[in-house]
Amino acid sequence: MPPHEGLVHPTEYDWRDSNVALVNSDIDHKVKYQSAATEPAWNTGSIGTTPGLYIWRIEDFEVAPWPKDRYGSFHEGDSYIILFSDMVGEGEKEHLVHDIFFWLGEHTSQDEAGAAAYKTVELDEFLHGAATQHREIQSAPSDSFSALFPRLKILRGGVRSGFTHVETNEEGQHTDTLLRIFKNPSRSAGRDAILVHEVEPSWESLDEDDVFVLDKGDKIFVWQGRNCAPMEKLKAAQVVNDMTIAKHVDTEVLSQTESRSKVVVDYLGGEHVELGTKFKCPRPIAGRIEDERQKKLFKISDESGELSFDEVKSDSGIERSDFDGNDVFLLDSGKSIWVWEGRGASRAEKAAWIKIAQRYIRRLGSDAASTSLAKVGQGNEGRSFWAAVEA
Repeated sequence: MPPHEGLVHPTEYDWRDSNVALVNSDIDHKVKYQSAATEPAWNTGSIGTTPGLYIWRIEDFEVAPWPKDRYGSFHEGDSYIILFSDMVGEGEKEHLVHDIFFWLGEHTSQDEAGAAAYKTVELDEFLHGAATQHREIQSAPSDSFSALFPRLKILRGGVRSGFTHVETNEEGQHTDTLLRIFKNPSRSAGRDAILVHEVEPSWESLDEDDVFVLDKGDKIFVWQGRNCAPMEKLKAAQVVNDMTIAKHVDTEVLSQTESRSKVVVDYLGGEHVELGTKFKCPRPIAGRIEDERQKKLFKISDESGELSFDEVKSDSGIERSDFDGNDVFLLDSGKSIWVWEGRGASRAEKAAWIKIAQRYIRRLGSDAASTSLAKVGQGNEGRSFWAAVEA
C-alpha cells in the first residue's frame, strides 16, 4: 500500500521538492519486490518480457492502465508512469533495456506525485533494478520522453478534479476548448513532431506564431497565426480531422491576416480587441536551449574515507571509459542531468546521489526548471544515456 493513503487535502506538486527522493531509498529491496509482485499493473505477462510502450495514471493512489488510444495525451492535473522497453544488442547479447518515466503535471497534487515516485521504485524492483528512471516535468519534457510521442497532447484538468476532458459538462452543455499547436522543440522528437496543448479559452491565450483550434461544439475554428509554420498548419489539420471523426461538425480555417479571423477573437471574449492587435503569449513548454551549459562529468566517491563530489572532465573529452564501476557519477549534458551508478559503488555513494543531484540542479538557477533528471545503473544503459555522453 503506498505511503500516502489517507491524505485528504491535495497540495499541488512543486518540482523543487521532487519526490524522486524516494527513488533508490534505503527501503529494503526485498520488501519492495514483494510489493511489486502483488501489483496487478505489473503482472500482465508483458511487463519486463515484451518490448513496447506502457502507460499508467495514478488514480486514488492506484496504478490504472491508460487507454492505448490515449497514449501521448496527458492531463496537467495528474501523474503518470510510462515504461518503454526496447530490445538492444544482437544474437546472444540481445536483451531488453527499460526506461521508466514518471510524468508530473503542472497541477498534480503532492500525494499523487509521491505515489507515482513510490510506484516507479516498485516497478524498477519488479524489473530487478534494470531500469533507467526519469523524472519528467510538464513544462520541460526531456529528449528521451519527447522521442516516444510524435504528437504530445497536454490537456487541462485531471482525475482529482473529476474532469476527464469530455465535451459536455454535468448539465449536458458544451464547454469550449482551445488547443494550441506548435512544433515540439526537442531535437529527438523528430522533424514533424508537434505539441498540442489545451489552454485557457481566452483571446489572451492566442499567439501569432502558432495555430489554435477552437471547438465550439457545433463548429470547429482553426486560427492560423500570421507567423505560424506550414508544418504547424498541416499538423493542425490532422488534429482537426481526428476531432471530426468523433463528431461530424463544420470546420472553418481562418488566417490571422483575414478580417474574418476576428470572429475567433470575439468568441474568446475579445470583442473589444482591435483587428490589428499583435497576439503574444509564452509557450507553455520550454523551448530549445540555444546556449547550452558546458558539459561536465562529476564523481561521487568515498574512496578517501569521506564523501566527495568532484569534477572529472568537461566538454568533448568525456568518454565511456571515464565511468568507473566502483563509484557514482553525475553527468551534466548541458540540458539534462544523468546519474550513473556503478555496480561496485558503496552504500553511502548510492544513498547520496539524490541529494547531490537536487542540490546541483538548484544551483543552476534559471535553468533548473527546464532540466530533467534521470538515473541509470551500470550495465543497463540505454541509447539515450550513451547519446548524452557522446554528444
